Amino acid sequence: MTVPRDPARRAAEDELSDPAYHQDDPGLFRRVLDWFWEHLGDLLGSAADASPGGAVGLLVIGAVVVLLAVTLRARLGSPRPGPTSRDGALFPARVGTAADHRAAADAHAAHHRWNEALQERMRALVRSLEERALLEPRPGRTADEAATEAGLVLPAHATALHSAARAFDEVTYAARAADETAYVRLRDLDIAIRDTRPDTARPPRLTPGPRR
Repeated sequence: MTVPRDPARRAAEDELSDPAYHQDDPGLFRRVLDWFWEHLGDLLGSAADASPGGAVGLLVIGAVVVLLAVTLRARLGSPRPGPTSRDGALFPARVGTAADHRAAADAHAAHHRWNEALQERMRALVRSLEERALLEPRPGRTADEAATEAGLVLPAHATALHSAARAFDEVTYAARAADETAYVRLRDLDIAIRDTRPDTARPPRLTPGPRR
């Protein structure tokens, strides 16, 4: 006797739906992974067929792209963030003397902790200007604000002060690593400013304006 086609198909589907037949099937993640690799292989195969030289040509093209990316990164450097300390105070809750911050900077530098050394040296520089009455002591002042205000009374160092503030911001807020060169540059600026007389044509003390 011949079994009709549709009932036979339904009977086969019912039989195969038994969990016993599927206990060794791969999980959803494995199936998705297999699908990904299968389509990736097809994509690479199509690219190899379309590229001059087949698979070898595809590898050459990929190597050239990587080389160009590395060259551009080396020439241009990593993207530099803009000023980011607009809402970040230069000093922590506890503010020491300029000598305290310089001592802390020297201690960090002795152990090659350049990030911390640079931060403390920037604080020492600004605190020294406050102690010399060239800057008004003001809680919450940022490195950018300190550089701008100090540049008014020490115009010869204005550019270097803004560079120092940027270095402080990058280390403190943009997770960039300082090195010995960056620290020495800031240390030398601190020393130079200690020996610089203010511009007497400008008011020696600055009254802070309203915070933005």
